[in-house]
Amino acid sequence: MRPAFSVILLTTLLGAGQGLFLATFTHQAYALLGVLPPASSRGFYGAAAAVSVALLGAGLVASFFHLGRPERAWRSAAKWRTSWLSREVIALPAFMGTVFLYGMAHLTGVNPVLARLPGGMAVDASAVLGVAGTVLAFTLFVCTGMIYACLKFLREWHSPLTVANYILLGVASGFTLAAALAAQLAPPEAGFFAGWAIALTLLGAASRGASLVRNARLRPVSTLQTALGVRHPVIRQISRGFTAGSFNTREFFHGQAMSLVRSVKWLFLVLAFAVPVLLVAAHLATGSSAALTMAILVQMAGLMAERWFFFAEANHPQNLYYQAVA
Repeated sequence: MRPAFSVILLTTLLGAGQGLFLATFTHQAYALLGVLPPASSRGFYGAAAAVSVALLGAGLVASFFHLGRPERAWRSAAKWRTSWLSREVIALPAFMGTVFLYGMAHLTGVNPVLARLPGGMAVDASAVLGVAGTVLAFTLFVCTGMIYACLKFLREWHSPLTVANYILLGVASGFTLAAALAAQLAPPEAGFFAGWAIALTLLGAASRGASLVRNARLRPVSTLQTALGVRHPVIRQISRGFTAGSFNTREFFHGQAMSLVRSVKWLFLVLAFAVPVLLVAAHLATGSSAALTMAILVQMAGLMAERWFFFAEANHPQNLYYQAVA
C-alpha cells in the first residue's frame, strides 16, 4: 500500500496523545491508592492533559489532508454500526472532550469530591473523568487498529498483532513523553514514568517483532496462474494494463525499491525501540532531563518510520496485475 503522510502523522500523534493521558492518569490512580505520593507539581496533571489534547487535535487536523472532500467529513460517522472508521470518528472527539475536562479540573481546581469509598478514599471529578478517559482511550486504540486488522485480503494487517501494536506503541510513546514532561515540571515523578516507558517500549518491540516474523512467513494465496485460470508454469507480465498512472497504481503500491523498504524496517527498529530505551536508561542512571527529551524526539521519528513501513509492507492482491511497467 502507498503510505500517506497525513495518515502516518495522524496515527502517530493520536497514539502519543492517548498514551500520554494514560500515563498521567496511571500516576494519579497510584497516588489515589496510596502507592505513590501525589505529583510534586500541582499543575502537572493539567499540563500533561493539555499536551495530550494538543497532540490529539494536531492528529485530527492531519486527518483532513487525506480526505477527497473534507467538507463531508461529518458523514464518516454515519456507518458506526458496521464501520470501524466511523467508530473511530465518534470515539476521538469523545476522548478529546473527556481529556479536556480532566485537564480543566486540575488546572482550575474545580474538582469536587463526588463519593467516598468504604476505605475512606475520596473519589473526585478528575478520577471519574480519568476512568472514562481510560475506557475511551482503549476504545480509540481498538477502533484505529481494527480499521486495518479487519481487512482480510491484506494479510499483513489481518492479525490481532495489529491492534496490539497500536496499543503498545502508543502507550510506550506516551509514557516516554510523560517522563520528559515530568523532568521539566515534576522532577521527582520522572523516574516512575521512565521505568514504565522502558518496560512498555520493550513490550512494543516484542509485539512488533512478532508481527515482522509472522509477515515474513506469509506466502501469496494467489498467483498469476490462479488469477488468470491458466496453468502454464511460466507466465511473464510485461504490462500493468495502463498507458499512464491510475488510482490503482497510485494508491495500492508504494512504488519504492525493496531495498528502501528493508532499510526503513531496520531504521524504525533502532529509532523506535533501541535508542529510546538506552536514552531513558541513561536518565535513570544520571538524572539527565536532556536524555528524556532526546528519547521522545527519537522515538516519535522512529514511530513515524514504523508507520510508513506498516503501510508499505501490506501487499494488495491487485499488485499481481499493476506492479510491472511495460
